[in-house]
Amino acid sequence: MTSLPMTQTEAAVTAWIAARHDAMVTLLADLVNADSGTYDKAGVDRAGDVLAAFFADHGLEVETIPHAVFGDAIRASLPQPTANDQRPVILMGHRDTVFPKGEPERRPFRIENGRGYGPGVADMKSGLAMNAFVIAALAACGGHPAPVVMLVTSDEEIASPSSRPVIEREARAARCVFNSEPSRSPNVITKGRKGGVFMKMEITGKAAHSGAHYARGISAILEMSHKIAALHAMTDLQAGVSVNVGLIGGGQTVNTIAPSAWGEIDLRYITADQRETMVARIRDCIENCTLPGASGKLTISGEFLPLEETAASRRMFDIYRASGAEVGMNVTAEFTGGCADSGYTAAVGCPTLCSVGPVGGGGHTPDEFVEIASLVPCAKALALSVLRINLAT
Repeated sequence: MTSLPMTQTEAAVTAWIAARHDAMVTLLADLVNADSGTYDKAGVDRAGDVLAAFFADHGLEVETIPHAVFGDAIRASLPQPTANDQRPVILMGHRDTVFPKGEPERRPFRIENGRGYGPGVADMKSGLAMNAFVIAALAACGGHPAPVVMLVTSDEEIASPSSRPVIEREARAARCVFNSEPSRSPNVITKGRKGGVFMKMEITGKAAHSGAHYARGISAILEMSHKIAALHAMTDLQAGVSVNVGLIGGGQTVNTIAPSAWGEIDLRYITADQRETMVARIRDCIENCTLPGASGKLTISGEFLPLEETAASRRMFDIYRASGAEVGMNVTAEFTGGCADSGYTAAVGCPTLCSVGPVGGGGHTPDEFVEIASLVPCAKALALSVLRINLAT
């Protein structure tokens, strides 16, 4: 359709969104009630079907990027053939959750005292519902200065092993990325995030009867206990680096010297050089053992990259903050130690703003919520930002 003058277009887009509050809540309910724990490919794909049907109903081009193990990625696109710069603006989000199979049956979507509850309601199905209505509003009203893509991924909760190549490929060709993880009250978005490396240590000792032949054994559990203390001692909060052993296990029986033990390690850092230094220190700790005859092995099981603020992302924030002010939002930004897919897009040089989703909290817990009243204002702010994004490039 023919685009309206920009001020008229902005009014049309925001009015279109405002008139669809109830429809946005309905889509959110359908997404929350779609069981989509990361490792349940069929469930994650069913949640994707909810969005694919919405995209088709609103005339968007839909592409499914298949994966054999994890959920398929979904790419909905809104062309802008008259744009001189064909790099798209990407609205990004993931539909997988951390919850076990059957959780939506136990805790279906509900609204209570102005808050929406249910598994994944903030992290990040409300952001997906918002993104869907933003791109649909732009499709209905026109005026977007660039092509717009909504990218829906499937495995962010485990560091995106299948989605990361898709995300990086899309970001390399994009103008900028808005990642709709939940914002925090009162409208606090994210200007920077730590990187994270998830590792597993496996310690091998030697079994022996703990009563009759204690001296013949080499306790993998004892060796690992030395390592746990050393790993935690590497934490330097002033430098923004933390090391946490969050899971442990091992041993054979109570009356056996433990022949094996394992632990899972979480490393958080701010800059790339910190990552290299810390991974080397952790590897040295694991592979060099205190007890003669013990051995250790370290493997990296998943990784997020840091979201580092740039001049371009600061310009994006200025646009988003001004857009938010026009719809009654006082937007601020902060740095957080949490990780997200936005680190991948920033790392390939694409200007990125994160946590522009509706206001929520309590992620990964039964108390997770989204403020229902924030759905429409946050959608309006994002839509206005997309309409004005030429100012940032």
